[in-house]
Amino acid sequence: MQDGQHDGSKFQQNIDGCLDSAIGDHGLSQTTYESWLARIAPHLDALKDDYRSNKLALLRIPEETADIEAAEAALARLSGGANTLVFFGTGGSSLGGQTLAQIAGWKIPGVATEGQKSRPRTRFYDNLDGETLEGVLKTLDLSKARFIVTSKSGGTAETLAQAIATISAVKAAGLEAQIPKLFLGITEPDKPGKANGLRTLFAKFNIPMLEHHTGIGGRFSCLTNVGLMPAIARGLDARAIRSGAKSVVDALLAAGKPEDLAPAVGAAMAVALSKEKGIKTLVMMPYADRLGRLAAWFVQLWAESLGKGGEGTTPIGALGPLDQHSQLQLFMDGPREHYLTILRVASEGVGPKVDPDLAKLAGADMLGGHTIGDIVSAQAHALPEALARAGRPVRTIDLAKLDEKALGALLMHFMIETILAGRLLNLDPFDQPAVELAKVLTKERLAKGA
Repeated sequence: MQDGQHDGSKFQQNIDGCLDSAIGDHGLSQTTYESWLARIAPHLDALKDDYRSNKLALLRIPEETADIEAAEAALARLSGGANTLVFFGTGGSSLGGQTLAQIAGWKIPGVATEGQKSRPRTRFYDNLDGETLEGVLKTLDLSKARFIVTSKSGGTAETLAQAIATISAVKAAGLEAQIPKLFLGITEPDKPGKANGLRTLFAKFNIPMLEHHTGIGGRFSCLTNVGLMPAIARGLDARAIRSGAKSVVDALLAAGKPEDLAPAVGAAMAVALSKEKGIKTLVMMPYADRLGRLAAWFVQLWAESLGKGGEGTTPIGALGPLDQHSQLQLFMDGPREHYLTILRVASEGVGPKVDPDLAKLAGADMLGGHTIGDIVSAQAHALPEALARAGRPVRTIDLAKLDEKALGALLMHFMIETILAGRLLNLDPFDQPAVELAKVLTKERLAKGA
């Protein structure tokens, strides 16, 4: 088995389904795979040097605690008397937080624990839509709502628009004196000569601020206060999340060669399939409702980090077993350009049991006596086998348990995997130069219409 494992209690990766021994001519030969794995060795060494020299803050953030303490204190102050916490931010300022909040039940109706029910509700508004925002501001009890606004640069137009509209609504409701208690900002520290619209705006109203880590931006910020604030709001253990992430960094530092590190194996396989087999699309397909937003987070991470200079592959988020009924036909029988990652959480014995007599009555005898978790597990294990028989490359990642440590490890795994893939492609995984033009043109259009 070609795999990478950090800790059996967290997750295990298997890329056998990408090799020709499993899927025939459409997979990589062992020799080809090993040649690409060898190419990643210098980049693995460079990543270790980045850690030792403190050049890459992402690798050091799991060791920090002071910012967690500051976030916990700020959230405790903000939450007093609140029934709703609203998170404004877009892209990387929101998706990481959503991913973490979801393992505590956010966006999954009916699964909130008693502890969560006693906390303020959490809402994310990461897309700018005039009708939506108008409805939100009209229906919220603004005296009991709290607003956390995140923008690393402080200049994100969508987020500034949300913040300004909300401040105006609060003022119109006669609550202007309460503004410092209703809002919290997360943005970079003040830097002389560098404009920061969010900081300037919030200073005007004496709104407290938390500092956004200057060395970790956007799609890589899920382990900073940006992602951890929503996690804390849902009652999760932020330190356990970082502990899980640290286990992957520790594995990186201990890895003697690329095959010893799961993210290196994943990066080499993704790039090799693209270059050798024409794979253009990566599908992230978790089999758990609580990992649905992880797929969305991964889509941004991969697309924005690697889609540069004609390089990159297109990521797609899917959810199993739901998308077996919507996208699987394409993955199984469409163009041979898809590479699937099936993310499975051990679910045998979980959930209600299907009554055998009723199952027989419904013509579904095979379901009788099984729990819902048994059925999902069977589907999640059958799909990679079906893909292999169809000659479609597939990777599996298995979690024994989905908790804070496991998710922290997964997040760090995919970030390191993405960084190594970018360096293997000789590009910078941390910038996003192409999106700037759209921002410039948007400003020009608004200025003309002013």
